[in-house]
Amino acid sequence: MSDSSSGDGAPRDITGLLRAWRAGDHCAGDQVMQLVYDELHRQAARAMRGEDVAHTLQPTALVNEAYLRLVDQTRIEWRNRAQFFGVAAQVMRRILVDHARERRADKRGGGVAAVSLNDAVHGGDQALAADGIDVLLLHDAIERLSTFDEMQARMIELRYFAGLSLEETAEALETSTSTVKREWVVARAWLRQQLDGA
Repeated sequence: MSDSSSGDGAPRDITGLLRAWRAGDHCAGDQVMQLVYDELHRQAARAMRGEDVAHTLQPTALVNEAYLRLVDQTRIEWRNRAQFFGVAAQVMRRILVDHARERRADKRGGGVAAVSLNDAVHGGDQALAADGIDVLLLHDAIERLSTFDEMQARMIELRYFAGLSLEETAEALETSTSTVKREWVVARAWLRQQLDGA
């Protein structure tokens, strides 16, 4: 995920725009969203893949809701593009979980959204890819993992909800790619065990 280029071929500095946004430049925030909208939409579609066709929340609505929450993030020290997409992943996860909880309450336990783990998460493991996963089960698993390994929980969130590569995940977590590769193997195995037992 590199910074986008402007129409004249000059690279646009996403990190600079993020910092200007943080400093109160609302125009910079609008520019960031224009530059990253397509990627956010891909994230939303990926996060919602495998959901029931009757699902009432569509990727565009998820992106729009995420945007409204992101523009309200005045306390974040924006550092780089990977960190931005990491925050976007957290926001989308919260929206999907809130939506699933509302649907569960409305249907008295039925109709909870199922999501499919993308290739980045399961690495080709059909045990995780075969069926949709209840978004609340995935959320609960991430929450449990965060109680004893925050980094691995963030990795799952960044890889699944943001679709970040191992290298981008390392950048977002401010650690080495080799550390992420090593921890990812453990996190993925732990998640597979948790979801298989659900």
